[in-house]
This record gives sequence, structure tokens and C-alpha cells, in this order.
Amino acid sequence: MRKTLDQDDTEAVALDPERVRALLAEEELAYDRRVPGSRELFARAKASLFGGVPMPWMLTWPMPFPLYFDSASGARLTDVDGNEYVDFCLGDSAAMGGHSPEAVAAAIAERSAKGMTAMLPTEDAIWVGEELSRRFGLDSWQFTLSATDANRNAIRYARQITGREKVLIFNYAYHGTVDESLVMKVDGEIMARRPTIGSAGDPARLTKVVEFNDVEALEAELAQGDVACVLTEPALTNIGIVLPARGFHDEVRRLATKYGSLLVIDETHTMCAGPGGATRAYGIQPDLIVIGKWIAGGVPSGALGMTAEVARLAVDRGKGPIRGLSGVGSTVAGNALCAAAMRAILEHVLTEAAFVRMTALTDRWSAGVQAVISRAGLPWHVVQLGGRAEYRYLPSAPVNGSEGARIGDVNLDRYLHLACLNRGVLMTPFHSMALMSPAHTSADVDLHSSVFSELVDQLVAD
Repeated sequence: MRKTLDQDDTEAVALDPERVRALLAEEELAYDRRVPGSRELFARAKASLFGGVPMPWMLTWPMPFPLYFDSASGARLTDVDGNEYVDFCLGDSAAMGGHSPEAVAAAIAERSAKGMTAMLPTEDAIWVGEELSRRFGLDSWQFTLSATDANRNAIRYARQITGREKVLIFNYAYHGTVDESLVMKVDGEIMARRPTIGSAGDPARLTKVVEFNDVEALEAELAQGDVACVLTEPALTNIGIVLPARGFHDEVRRLATKYGSLLVIDETHTMCAGPGGATRAYGIQPDLIVIGKWIAGGVPSGALGMTAEVARLAVDRGKGPIRGLSGVGSTVAGNALCAAAMRAILEHVLTEAAFVRMTALTDRWSAGVQAVISRAGLPWHVVQLGGRAEYRYLPSAPVNGSEGARIGDVNLDRYLHLACLNRGVLMTPFHSMALMSPAHTSADVDLHSSVFSELVDQLVAD
């Protein structure tokens, strides 16, 4: 059903919710028919796995039951029923270099045969630290098993150095399972992010929350002199992509310095912006930087970088080197296997040339989507961050997390995701988002454009 809306003197299309629900029901039936092996495995898994999955978030994919995958290579993924997909999810950034790149697979095989962990350093770790310093401009690095771990460590260092407790985050930002970041602000009240379980006491005791791109609110909170660090993504990514306003990061840096807070940049999702992430692309100057997911090609790893001054203060304020039971690090962090995989992904896969290619492919993806949106008269827009892009259901981009949270459409998201999946295209769950790897091709991008065009035609059909 077509309905017209007055908007900028052009005809726009409003979607019929009943039609969306009907189309979604058809795709759910088609999915059930296509993947009987996944259905059987999920039924079996319920007997031994909590919720029937290894981790709870695997139940949040917009499909009736999880898709079980058998193999993946490059930009392709094959499920247990033999169906192949062009993968634009890439493990939500963990496989940003593509699935099992040859150089990474070879490094893992060689290192695993020689010993994977000994609680001792290897030369590969030094190489990785040197390369990260070159790319990001920070002097000292430590390794973790995830970006979440790195964020926790960054907060500990910030508290040690400043003598303050509170962390400031931006509303609807994403920093993993760090307690201080699992909070949100609604109608002026700070509360636990829904549906966070087992929240650690009053969310407002240790965390301040302001809206992204709101410099005035940021200064008002920092001026109270109790914030150890500002923890932020260069662009919000977990509530959809929300880009920074011009000059915003310069103001964040200025205000953090003015009021004695450290600036921690979390590049976990924004590395898609280039070889030095959005930090380099935007010219940000952080005190500490967190990276994870993609850094070891899928092997669980993360890294924390800091300036020479932060490293010096961490020692001086701690009255000696950080050792042992400091609350920082874990036994297998920085192990030989992780270090070998990190070196391979940085040296051979996610190179300067690779990011040029990934961004060009994303430009093509965005143009293809925008052409379909314009032809159909939909009041939607496309937003892009280097090698990552998505389409959203408003004519212009939100400027903060709260605006981003208000424009979701659960059934429409589920329909588009599941319908793409049934046609051989795997998108990032929760949003209509695509991430490029060096292994993607123009044909992969054009397949999505063709599928998206088909689905939009179904949505707006009379």
C-alpha cells in the first residue's frame, strides 16, 4: 500500500505496518524451509547450552532460530545446510579482514605448532606494538583478550592517575560489557541499559551520561571536577552510525584537558574509517586508545594504547610499575598465538591499500542503496563511515544516540535482514548495516543492491 507524505514538496512513501508484518511472516517460513539443519542443531543445543546458544546475544539475530555456520572464507559464509552467503556482517567487525585470510591462517598454524601461550612475551608482540604506535601515534601498548578488557584497564589507569572515580560516556555508546558503560539517560535520569542484568548498584554513582555532539552539556559535567576519563567512540555505532559534528572532537579534547580528565577513544567498531581508525581520520589526540575484535583476525584479542605521559603517570602515581594483582590484565592476554595473529592481520591484510579498496566498495554500496531509496520515494537516508554503511528510516541522520534510538522499526529491520539472508546476503544484525573486507568484490556489492531493490519494491507495492 502506498501512502503519500508531504516532505520538501516531494512524494514520499510511508510503509504499511501490516504489509511489513505479512512479508516478515513469509520470510520466516522461507527461512525455516531453507535451514532444517540449523533448526535441528538448535533443538539439540537447548539440552546443554544456556538458552540454546554459546552466548545470549546469539539469540538476538532477527530470525526464528540461529543460523549455524559450517565454514567461512574471505567474504563468503556457508551454513550447515550448504547455503552460501555474501557476508557483510563479518562477525560484527571481528572478521573485518575477511574470514581466515591466508596470512593469518598460516601464522596461526605455525605459531600453534610451536606453542601458543607460556605467560612470556614474543618478538611478534614487539612488532605489533611498533606498528600500532605508527598507525595511531600513541607510545605504549598492552594487550588484552577483548576490547571490553581494554576499556576496563583504561578506566583503572585513568582513576589511578587522576584520583577520581567517575567515567563520562555518551548516551547509547558501545563499550562492551564494562559496568560503567552499561547505562543510559532517559528524561534526565541515568539508569541501567535495558536489558542489562545484575547491574552493579546505582548507575549514576560512577557514570555521567551526556548526548553525543552536545559540547555545552559535556562542559557542564566536566566542570564539576570529578571525571577520571571521557570514554567515547569517534562515532556512535551501536545505535546506528551517528557521526560527529564538525569540530566536536576538538572540543572534547580541549574540555578534557581543561578540567583534568583523560580522553579514552574506543576504536572497536570505527577502525573501518582507515588504517589508523577514525582517530587518524578525524585527527583526534587521545590519552588512551582501545581497539579490539578485528585486531587478530577473529582470535580473541584487544589492545590498549597510551601516551608516554600517561604511561609515566601510571607508574609514578602507582609508586612503581604495574604488576601482578593490579586488576589489569589476564593470564593469557598477549599470548604468542594472539600476537602472531595480530602481526599477520596488520602486516599483510588490513593495510593502507586494503582500506582504500574497502572504502571504495562501501561508496559503491551506499550509492546503490541511495539509488533504490530515491527511486522508491522512501524518506530514508544512507550514512557511511569509511568501510561501514547503513540505511536508516528517516530523511536525515540523527545527531545523537537518543535520536538514533527513536528511529528504529523492529519489524522492518527483521524483514529486511531475514529477506536478505534468504537471498544469500548476510547483514549485521540489529541494523541494516554492511561492513566491507578486502575480500569483497563489486559483484558482492551489486548483489546486495539487486536484493535491496527487490525487497523495497515488495514493501511499496500497491
